[in-house]
Amino acid sequence: MKNTIFNPRRWRRAAALLLASVAGAAQAGGGVIPSSIALVSAGAAHGGMLIEPAAPLVSPPQSPLQLSPPMPAPLRADVRPVTLAQLEDQLRRPELQASIGKGTIAVVYPNVEEPFRSAFIAMIQGIEERTKLKVRSYPVDPRVDTAELNATLKRNGTKVVIALGRQGLNATAGLDREIAVLAGGVLLLSDAENVMGISMTPDPAMLFSRLRALLPELKRVIVVYNPQKSEWLVKLAREAAKAQGLELQAHVAGDLARAAQLYPQLIAAADNRHDAVWLPHDSTTVEESTILPLVLRESWNSGVPLFSSNVLHVKKGALFAMVPDNVELGRTLAASALGVIAGDVRRRALVPLRELQTAINLRTASHIGLNLGALQQRSFDFVYPQP
Repeated sequence: MKNTIFNPRRWRRAAALLLASVAGAAQAGGGVIPSSIALVSAGAAHGGMLIEPAAPLVSPPQSPLQLSPPMPAPLRADVRPVTLAQLEDQLRRPELQASIGKGTIAVVYPNVEEPFRSAFIAMIQGIEERTKLKVRSYPVDPRVDTAELNATLKRNGTKVVIALGRQGLNATAGLDREIAVLAGGVLLLSDAENVMGISMTPDPAMLFSRLRALLPELKRVIVVYNPQKSEWLVKLAREAAKAQGLELQAHVAGDLARAAQLYPQLIAAADNRHDAVWLPHDSTTVEESTILPLVLRESWNSGVPLFSSNVLHVKKGALFAMVPDNVELGRTLAASALGVIAGDVRRRALVPLRELQTAINLRTASHIGLNLGALQQRSFDFVYPQP
């Protein structure tokens, strides 16, 4: 047998994954796995996966060229230790891959019509691409029976639920604590909601970086926000602005009337070469029927650049915005779920979205004196007005 440098970390990881997968499959089927270290029998190569208890492993080998750590003699003649190469071969077997993924990660998403359904399906696609397995997905209605959902997930051996959309997240409220929940595809999440996951709110660092690239002379970003909705985001924005050499001028508006009063004053006093206005995801200060038309009009008349966290605003006249890359978001959520299964139990804070695409409004860009060549236009994923 060819010598292979022993890597204890790889061996432990592969062994843990094998044992966790077998334990998960046994639990889903009502079986019991011994708590001692398990070894794969010689008969595994001929069909079934026979698991037998063995004495604990001894210390790792001293020689770096030794293929696997020394193990005690097997308890039976037909039970033998496994090398790293053999263990990895077992992990590649289709039936074992199926047992790893069968129900371990589940997706709960809103049972909605197009075009919203396509966004969630794209996220599920990304999840399956990252796990390389078909995941169980459950479309849920607003009046879902959470007790029945909980029972179904437990019966299928679910360890982690990826909850997509507000409706999907609400459906997980009654799940057992043994089932971890990761949220994704949900707007206006705040750290006060005490959930792990990725908000659909674009990371201010990504927005400000793109803003700097478009307008290198910019010095200040103006934002109007409601602390009850966006305090956590503005904290991140302050750090992101500082990293880009920008000043964040944040103004509090607790209601729509205050927001309507602030915007004309702030835009009138702004320098259209060095200042820009940011519209975050905040239903108070970026209310669609009254506030948005007001801000768009004031920005256009004054020439002060206006950018947004909402891609729909670009179609209406904002300079640029960022939109979720749903497939990439699914991959990131899947990576987090795999981390939880692997034993990474550290508390993850809610994080803003970094899996993003960018939209630009060429008419608005030209209006403020920003002429983008064909090469620059190709750096954007969506261009408005559409040709």
